[in-house]
Amino acid sequence: METAQLDEARQQALRDLLDDSSPAVRRALLAYFTALGAPALRFLQETTRSTHRPLARQAAAFLGELNFSDPVAEFRDFIRSLQYELETGSLLLSRTVTPGLDAGACCGELDRIASRCRELISEPASTREQCRIINRVLFHEWGFHGNVEHYTDPRNSLLDQVLARRTGIPLSLSVVYLLVAERLGLALEPVGLPGHFIVGCFEDSPPFFIDPFDKGVFLDPDEIFALLQANQITPQLTDLAPTPVREVLCRNCRNLANHYTAAGDAERARLFAGFVVEFETTHERAQP
Repeated sequence: METAQLDEARQQALRDLLDDSSPAVRRALLAYFTALGAPALRFLQETTRSTHRPLARQAAAFLGELNFSDPVAEFRDFIRSLQYELETGSLLLSRTVTPGLDAGACCGELDRIASRCRELISEPASTREQCRIINRVLFHEWGFHGNVEHYTDPRNSLLDQVLARRTGIPLSLSVVYLLVAERLGLALEPVGLPGHFIVGCFEDSPPFFIDPFDKGVFLDPDEIFALLQANQITPQLTDLAPTPVREVLCRNCRNLANHYTAAGDAERARLFAGFVVEFETTHERAQP
C-alpha cells in the first residue's frame, strides 16, 4: 500500500495523533507504523517537511524510533524538499550519524530548558531581558559552554550530542539558543559571520547580537566588526544579515566534513561533503 492510498481522512487522523502525549497512543502508533512498513516511512518523511513545526518534529521523533528508516535517505529527501526547518533538519542530520537517536528526548530537553526560562521571566520583559534569562539558564544552570579544548570533535556539531554533553562550537550552540528562544516566542535569527556564528535580534532598534560560544555575551555591530578585524577579516555590512536555515544546515555539514577529515574518518567526511553538494545543487536548481 502506498502513502498515496492512505486517504486524506486517515492521514489527518494520524497527524492529529502524532503529538498525543499518551504513552498508550504512542505505542499504538509505533505498532501501526511498523506493521504498515514503507508507506508509513513515506508518510512520516512527508510530514517532517510540514510547515507546522511541532508536527514535523513529532514525525522526526517517530522516524527515530522506527527500525526501518534510512537516516541518510531521509536527510537527502529533506534537503531536496526545500522546506527547511531548523529543529527537524538538525535532528535528521544527527540521525545520519546516530540512527537510534531519540528525537523525542532531544525535543524534551529543549522543552525543559525553555520551561525553566519561563519560570524566571517576569512579564512584561523585553527581548533583551528574556535573552539574559536564556543566558542564565543555558550557560550557568545547564552549563553549556564552547568546546575550546577539542574544537574539531565532530560531536560538537551534532544536536543530540551537544544537548547530552552540553558543549559545542559557535554554530551548534547558536542552534540550541535559537530553538530555546523559539519555544519562548522570541524572534531571533541565525547570523553566520565569516569564521564565527552568532544569534541576532532584528526586532529591537538598534539590533543586538548574542555570542553563545562566549556564554551569551551581547554584542553591537561595532564590536562584531572589531572581532572580525582582529581575525584579519574585512567586515561587510552584509555579514550581519540573517542566515537562511538552508545555509545554517549546509554550513553544519561543511563543518562536519572538515572535522571528520581531521579525525581520519574518510567515509563520514565524504558523506557530509556529499550533503553540502546536495544543498548547493538543490538551491541552484530552485533558482528562477
